[in-house]
Amino acid sequence: MIALAALVLGVLNLATFLIFGWDKLAAADCRSRVPERLLLLLAALGGGPGALVARPVFRHKTRKQPFGAWLTLIVFVQAAAIVAGLAVWWARHHSR
Repeated sequence: MIALAALVLGVLNLATFLIFGWDKLAAADCRSRVPERLLLLLAALGGGPGALVARPVFRHKTRKQPFGAWLTLIVFVQAAAIVAGLAVWWARHHSR
């Protein structure tokens, strides 16, 4: 189960990274763009690390607000949820 979750998150982060790159190319060529809502949705579904890596790599959406604030909030909430989940797991498995 953990391996499947890791695989899904890996694929999602790679897809998010590539979609950020695709959107940057579309912006440079004046083509149809990927909606910001979709980029944020991908991050919220677990692609936050891919989005964070893509921004400086492609130099895309680095100054765009409120996009940057929303992305930061999404990643912060996810990190806090992971820390809280690990703390609960640790407490349950090491309190005996």
